[in-house]
Amino acid sequence: MKQDSGQRRTFRGTFLTLRHSRPKPLRGVQKTLSLLTPNYLKRTISHRTTDSTPHKPRKAKQFMKDSFVPRKENSPSGKFHTIDYLRQIGVPELPPLISPFDPGYDPVTLESHLDQSAHLMAILKISMACWMIAKESATRQKIAAARAHGVPTVTGGGPFEVAVSQGKLQEYLDLCADIGVTRIECGEGFTDLYASPADIVNDAHSRGLEVQFELGKKHTGAFSVNLIDALIEQGQAWLAAGALQLVVEARESARGVGLFDDEGNLNRSFADRFANAFGLETVVFEAPNKPSQFALLDHFGRNVQLCNVRLEEVLRVEIYRRGLHSDAFGKSNLRPHIVTTVPTEEMTVNS
Repeated sequence: MKQDSGQRRTFRGTFLTLRHSRPKPLRGVQKTLSLLTPNYLKRTISHRTTDSTPHKPRKAKQFMKDSFVPRKENSPSGKFHTIDYLRQIGVPELPPLISPFDPGYDPVTLESHLDQSAHLMAILKISMACWMIAKESATRQKIAAARAHGVPTVTGGGPFEVAVSQGKLQEYLDLCADIGVTRIECGEGFTDLYASPADIVNDAHSRGLEVQFELGKKHTGAFSVNLIDALIEQGQAWLAAGALQLVVEARESARGVGLFDDEGNLNRSFADRFANAFGLETVVFEAPNKPSQFALLDHFGRNVQLCNVRLEEVLRVEIYRRGLHSDAFGKSNLRPHIVTTVPTEEMTVNS
């Protein structure tokens, strides 16, 4: 018991020592803290009178409440719409002119992009061979989601080239038709094609599939003058066979391939060759990144068709197309122009 009492005395002594050894706050800090006490606030408020007439002091909370003007509540009414405002500032209404690609997103992500931007999409590319090795139910779900949003789908050209090289084109076409895609892309990007365009298109059509053809190789660098002539001739043959559109190769980098040099600069004269030969309604330019997208829109204007645009970049491309991007607003072929109409009565008087 004595040991316990000693321990308590020792602990008590330590506590007292610690209590008396706490540092005292500075005088300035003490004074500042005292100014913030409720009693001080009440005294301060009660002395703020405009005349000698005594008035009832207000409480600090009421004083703070009276010092602010309440903000008006924002209650959306649904009376105003973005499409009406775009018309008012001169943005033209355009048909879908962009073909984004799905590099293998999950169905939920893809469906979210469709909810947001389906009205802007001409066709959705189920790119590369990702759709073949993904869970089949997920692939079918994505294609069904695009169909539900009114967006047609097209497979990338790579699986077609593999199927032809492996001697399994008919099996590939059967699979594409059963999966539910609208169109297949054909090409010779990294293989050589020996079957005639007419035979391939007929085989696709017999299964209810549309066809588009990609112009250019993936590994031979930027286009040359002689190659442009050969590609135009090749494109004309595929169109004559029944292909609906032609795609100009740019891969994923738009550097040292197709219409783009090693620095990523667009060869505008070569681009014009394709546009003049096929028309902007038939030729589609791959534009996988911001420099290629903006360069093609700057050159051709808002009616050019772009493909291989990432889903998350669709809205950026489309605001640039409509002149709503800061880099596009100053360009005469992209900037929106407000058209003013003269009333009929005024025109009659003036005439």
